[in-house]
Amino acid sequence: MNPSKPRVIKDYEKLDPEIQERIKLEYPNGYSESLIYFNNKEGKRVSALPFETEDKYYLVRMTVYEAEKIIEEDDDYDSSGSLKSSAKEEYESKYSDDEFLVAEDVADDVADDKYDDDDDDFDDDDDSADED
Repeated sequence: MNPSKPRVIKDYEKLDPEIQERIKLEYPNGYSESLIYFNNKEGKRVSALPFETEDKYYLVRMTVYEAEKIIEEDDDYDSSGSLKSSAKEEYESKYSDDEFLVAEDVADDVADDKYDDDDDDFDDDDDSADED
């Protein structure tokens, strides 16, 4: 993880559709097994899906239950929870020029970092995470 990138904690539903599509490419077999856990500034243990773009580092807030439900309800995933090849091909061609890092490479760095996790009152604005 590049420490100079803005860090954002956001709910999946509040992400731009483009970011959601790029996350699907990064996690074609679902999200639940890739969640990381950390304590927010109030000391509450939370789970999130790490995702990095060229400009930002995201922690997409979700529980295991929510991660499984998102995949279940998404038409881009088949009944076994895998990204359909038609959706994969569409998104790969759409984002073929993008370079994004593998989430597993950055997940270990996250557990020790502190994030500001107080965006519940915000609508769809990016919520930059501040390091304490």
